[in-house]
Amino acid sequence: NVIKILEKAGGYSVFIKLLKSTQIDSRIYSQLNNSNMGLTIFAPADSAFSSLKSGTLNTFTAGQQSQLIQFHIIPSYISLSQFQTLSNPLTTQAGGSNENQFPLNITTSGSSVNISTGIVNATVNGIVYTDGQLAVYQVDKVLLPMYFYVTPAPAPAPSKPKKEAPDTSSTGSSVASVSTSGAVQQALDAIFFLVAVSSALSLYL
Repeated sequence: NVIKILEKAGGYSVFIKLLKSTQIDSRIYSQLNNSNMGLTIFAPADSAFSSLKSGTLNTFTAGQQSQLIQFHIIPSYISLSQFQTLSNPLTTQAGGSNENQFPLNITTSGSSVNISTGIVNATVNGIVYTDGQLAVYQVDKVLLPMYFYVTPAPAPAPSKPKKEAPDTSSTGSSVASVSTSGAVQQALDAIFFLVAVSSALSLYL
């Protein structure tokens, strides 16, 4: 029971409260009893939560608080020595590292284990509990996922409607019609003129 483990260790009251309010504690219990993979939990001490900006946890929705706690859980057992051979980024209970939403990278230097989320750089301070199936490590900072802080890309602007090209066929027909009408009128005028001249000449002859 991870709650009893943390209560016995002392100094994890905020993390315990979040485990209970998000019901992740029940999920952990179920996974440990129904899976052979084990679990690894990075448990921030109360001092880690105290170092957060005032009101930070209250700005997170219930869903985000659940993701935050799951971001501290690896769905497999990792011993302290295995941190040196891990491939980054690690997959957490919150999800993978697609689109840089929940990347969790581990680096080691001697016996020191460091964790980077892209927002926070934390250090494993010690082992709270380990039994070959469950490992609980104390971390000096709350692991804040990049997903909470990266601004989503703006939606593309709607495309402007294209202006339709003017219909030149009707314009051309109109011009042709006007031109034709003018030619006919000129021909009629010429005929009337010739008739008038012929009539005038016949009067004198």
